[in-house]
Amino acid sequence: MTEIFRTFNRWYGKIVLDHPVRVLICLMILIVILGYMAKNFRIDASADTLLLENDEDLRYARQVSERYGVHDFLLVAFTPLKGDLFDNENLDTLGRLRDELQAMDWVASVLTILDVPLLESPPISYADISNELPNLKSPTVDKALATIELHESPFYRDLLVSSDMGTTAIVVNIKSDPIYTDLIAERNGYLDQKAEGGLSLQDAQRLDVVIEKIRSHQIRMNEAQHRNIAQIRSILDRYRPEAKIFLGGISMIADDMIGFIKRDLKVFGLGVFLLLVFMLGVIFKNVRWIIVPMLCCFLAVVCMMGVLGAFGWDVTVISSNFVSLQLIITLAIVVHLMVRYREFQVTRPGADHRALVQETVRSKFVPCLYAALTTIAGFASLLLCDIKPVIHFGWMMSIGILFSLTLTFLLFPSCVVLLKQPNPPTPPKYLRFSITDFLARLTVSHGTAILVVAVVLSVLTVMGIYRLKVENSFIDYFKKSTEIYQGMAVIDQQLGGTTPLDVILRFEAIDPDVDFAEEDEEFADPFDKLDEEEDPNKYWFIEDRMETIERVHDYLDGLPATGKILSLATLLKIGRRLNDGQSLDSLEMSVLYSKMPDEYKDLILSPFINFENNEVRFTLRVIDSMPSLNRNALLHKIDHDLVHQLEIEEGKARLAGMMVLYNNMLQSLFTSQIKTMGVVAMALLLMFLLLFRSVKLALIAFFPNLFSAGAVLGVMGWMNIPLDMMTITIAAISIGIAVDDTIHYIYRFREEIKSDGDYIKTLYRCHNSIGHAMYYTSVTIIIGFSILVFSNFWPTIYFGLFTSLAMLIALVAALTLLPHLLVIVKPFGVRNP
Repeated sequence: MTEIFRTFNRWYGKIVLDHPVRVLICLMILIVILGYMAKNFRIDASADTLLLENDEDLRYARQVSERYGVHDFLLVAFTPLKGDLFDNENLDTLGRLRDELQAMDWVASVLTILDVPLLESPPISYADISNELPNLKSPTVDKALATIELHESPFYRDLLVSSDMGTTAIVVNIKSDPIYTDLIAERNGYLDQKAEGGLSLQDAQRLDVVIEKIRSHQIRMNEAQHRNIAQIRSILDRYRPEAKIFLGGISMIADDMIGFIKRDLKVFGLGVFLLLVFMLGVIFKNVRWIIVPMLCCFLAVVCMMGVLGAFGWDVTVISSNFVSLQLIITLAIVVHLMVRYREFQVTRPGADHRALVQETVRSKFVPCLYAALTTIAGFASLLLCDIKPVIHFGWMMSIGILFSLTLTFLLFPSCVVLLKQPNPPTPPKYLRFSITDFLARLTVSHGTAILVVAVVLSVLTVMGIYRLKVENSFIDYFKKSTEIYQGMAVIDQQLGGTTPLDVILRFEAIDPDVDFAEEDEEFADPFDKLDEEEDPNKYWFIEDRMETIERVHDYLDGLPATGKILSLATLLKIGRRLNDGQSLDSLEMSVLYSKMPDEYKDLILSPFINFENNEVRFTLRVIDSMPSLNRNALLHKIDHDLVHQLEIEEGKARLAGMMVLYNNMLQSLFTSQIKTMGVVAMALLLMFLLLFRSVKLALIAFFPNLFSAGAVLGVMGWMNIPLDMMTITIAAISIGIAVDDTIHYIYRFREEIKSDGDYIKTLYRCHNSIGHAMYYTSVTIIIGFSILVFSNFWPTIYFGLFTSLAMLIALVAALTLLPHLLVIVKPFGVRNP
């Protein structure tokens, strides 16, 4: 292995150091090519990026959407600033707003309290339902009765009007894109075929083509969606003087999240960049030691964006901080090279400039290479997940680390060789008292106390990790001061909840040969009485089914975490109100179904019953902002109670919808990341064995890494910060950061111990050499990333805080715990004189 590195060093000098201009030209060509590919770089915050690709529940959710015609919509919460909601002025304002929204060409329909049919204002019999049902603007409607009906209606209450009657909802149904719908249907067909038995080569190729078409079409759709959201907001802004208005809906959330990510990438990416520039200036006080490292960082990011564009990997909420991570990784490598070069300037005065650069590269390449490889091992844990964006993030960072390493070891030496040799740092200033010297003395004089504190903190860390929970909601991603949080809170708390959940209940098919005469003379052999024009579906409403549907509906409605519940039972409750409080029997339900206008069927019946499959759908929304909400526990409770409390035959009821898919994603993250940390730890231990060729050294290096990564998770546990699609990646980041410091320190310690075999003196020398590089890197990144706390997006804030915390813990552990372990174990086989 040593001979390989010697050969590499010799060829490296001939190719890079002897021809720096050629190297820079080749690098610039590569960067221009990748920079051009970066034009395909894009951000995607759609719900599809949060789903498990091979999730059976995802396949089922797609079937439910197709059967019941689930379409995208936006929700506008409208609260008048003056007077009562039902004052004529406020209703006129609501009508004008509805008309403006309806006039937009991308809107299919708009539903408000002005448009829905009223059955009790004045009351009508269920048998008198006709095609001309009145609404709130009809001249025959009694407004006082209409107000009562809207407040008490099982359908409209908490859906179109809040319980306090102060807020109403405007439902803006978005036109479906037929091209996109067809592409999605074709893709889903291939995916189902793949899951069931595999695809032929031709079908697999066609699937790849369809996926690429979907991606291209999504780009145009996202752009159109952004314009549409901006258009509707401009309309809403004109009405804000008259009402408090909030916009909600999955499309709006996705568009806003893309906006937050883009804004954070630009504003905080630039902010971090400038703070890093400032810190480099303060520490090194030389323009070249600012320009060269930041040039490496900037070009590494450009190259990575080009790679993402070339591979078609979208940046999602999960991978949105890749730019910041790329800056960290690249800057850490460059700082180690700079500090080592400046050390050689001091210790080898008068040495040839090229020789100094080559010796710097020779001494730092191996530790940087292994640090990069072990960091990749940390991010490789993300590849074990079933969520494609998480897998892409793992590949993204792995490739990014290799880019940072390669680019830095080509660009930095080439630039330094071409530039005039700088004046060496003044030894008294460079070797003056510093925090690293303080930590060295602290380690020597209080090593036992450090070990005891580490053990105590390890116990607290394990306790904190056991307190971790997998739970979060979209509303928690935003600060309470933001408009998106306030709008989601209004919809969540006043208009029936946020996160959708479906409960599908399947019944046995009706036997057409059954004799109904004993139950009801009117229903004797009903199928024999059908003529060609009669709808057989009207005989679907037999009483035992209706009783079961109402029992399930009432159970779901009674759960504290559920908001608005809609189902066929809603129609049953409306029918009861129209029938003087008496439940409708099978015959009466048949009459109601037959006379119900198609418009009303589309509103209150079709979304909740599928005659072909003999099943009904309960749609409910979960109150996302409920502090005690545990989504996984809620889903398991519903599943259990449907069978054991409501006595639904097992296999006849199934949960579906975004809440199920989101919960599956969270549980998968927990399983794939937390439970596979042991695999990653073993991989790191193996790499330490390969690097140091010593079991003692491998174990010494292993413990501080495990401690640093675990400490961050422990802090999250004690602070009750849940693991989710964003914070789960902090474990991989923490391992990567801790590994760098550990490898660089041990590698330098092994070199320095050869001088005199004195562990204590070696400890001081390492703290005042490699310790400076570790300290400079950590402080620069900690201060640079502190700017992220000013984001309105909590994942970005958490990323900044926990990255800084991981850097701090890794630095302290590497400069206290690690050297003390080296001193007491003495893995290099020499003793103090």
